[in-house]
Amino acid sequence: MSHYCDSAPGHPFHGLYHDLVYGFPLRDDNLLFERLVLEINQAGLSWLTILKKAENFRRAYDNFNLEKVAAYDEKDRQRLLQDAGIIRNRLKIAAAIENAGRILSLRDAYGSFGAWLDHHHPRPKEAWVKLFKQTFRFTGSEITAEFLMSTGYLPGAHRPDCPVYTRILQRQPPWADV
Repeated sequence: MSHYCDSAPGHPFHGLYHDLVYGFPLRDDNLLFERLVLEINQAGLSWLTILKKAENFRRAYDNFNLEKVAAYDEKDRQRLLQDAGIIRNRLKIAAAIENAGRILSLRDAYGSFGAWLDHHHPRPKEAWVKLFKQTFRFTGSEITAEFLMSTGYLPGAHRPDCPVYTRILQRQPPWADV
């Protein structure tokens, strides 16, 4: 089975994501929210589709500003449903808006989304999936696992022999503390 570390390097979209983003720890709530929304939107589609549309998502969702997205109304939902630059799926759009509000609630209770993640770390993938299903909308096993790997909470984004793996370890991802 081919690994992302084999296929991504040198690719115009996957290469940059692999080398600079995937697996690196995130702390900023808006960036964590962005990653969650992108992972949700990938469901049923290729990651390449999402990478090609990432800038459109940033524009459409006000640069993933949690307060702004949580306050979206029906007019905003319709605007997003009409935006050909993003994935126009009613359930995924509703999940993004609802999840923004849920992250704001987590921030009120824990100080930040990252602090909530830290509070529940470490745990096995199955326990993370259960927690995410209880906390967020449209988060199944694959979405949760990819979100957590891509943000440094679960290992597996890169093989140990991948040069990026060492750079990620230098940034002290949460999974390395276990």
